[in-house]
Amino acid sequence: MLRQRTIKSITRTTGVGLHSGRRVELTLRPAAPNTGIVFHRVDLEQPVDIPADALEIGDTRLASVLQRGKVRVSTVEHLMSACAGLGIDNLHVDLTAEEVPIMDGSASTFVFLIQSAGIEEQPVAKRFIKVLKTVEVREGEGAAAKWARLEPHDGFALAFSIDFRHPAIDATANFAEIDFAQHSYSREIARARTFGFVQDVETLRAAGLARGGSYDNAIVLDEYRVLNAEGLRYDDEFVKHKILDAIGDLYLIGSPLISRYVAHKSGHGMNNQLVRALLARQDAWEYVTFDSEAAAPRAFHQEWALA
Repeated sequence: MLRQRTIKSITRTTGVGLHSGRRVELTLRPAAPNTGIVFHRVDLEQPVDIPADALEIGDTRLASVLQRGKVRVSTVEHLMSACAGLGIDNLHVDLTAEEVPIMDGSASTFVFLIQSAGIEEQPVAKRFIKVLKTVEVREGEGAAAKWARLEPHDGFALAFSIDFRHPAIDATANFAEIDFAQHSYSREIARARTFGFVQDVETLRAAGLARGGSYDNAIVLDEYRVLNAEGLRYDDEFVKHKILDAIGDLYLIGSPLISRYVAHKSGHGMNNQLVRALLARQDAWEYVTFDSEAAAPRAFHQEWALA
């Protein structure tokens, strides 16, 4: 059967929160089958556990934020994306502050940590959510329209288009499509960094956001160009980062999706709306397992998850 996965050993790192600017220690620990991914705020006098669950998302301003009462775990999308990309089903995540560290602004550090810890298959079937009917969410009309949908597909693929009307972004590809039956998460997606605009910094910081942002953890743009001395990692890094985010946001559904995701100008809020809309349509999806890797869509074969 196609089995659930966790990590073999404990691994740790330290960084800063992109929005809080606070130092945070992150520890990843193996978890038992059917645990899911669970975040633990171990800095609190009485630690609080929050499962990675789309229904626990309480804030989507420039990040996906899990919230239980007044306790928050912010900016979970890059770590969730890495877990999806490497096929990790069960994981304990200990944090000493409210925000997952931003590291270099991509998912590559989390991929490295997981691969360094080793990946262990578990004696329980991996459970997928198979999309049976198209579900879509949409906002706005005409040029202001943005939308996202999940549609039936024998595998996992994502297509994303952006429209920032910025000369440096427009000079790159504004559309990308990734099909994990053909593409590697680690090579094609994981290194794409988050990005932001110098002219927005004061407004964001006044709102309590982007306090830890720097050239080390984001692509920074002025009105005309990329300011990072090293330039871009991919020719289409901007749109690929939106795909990276979407993978993490979608994985908050709690299982790998067998579906094709297609979006235009979507963000964390709309991605969360889409997952909630799918869950509310019980005729639009079903849980499935596979007796063997050969029976599963090629997108979920081991060479994709570990490449």
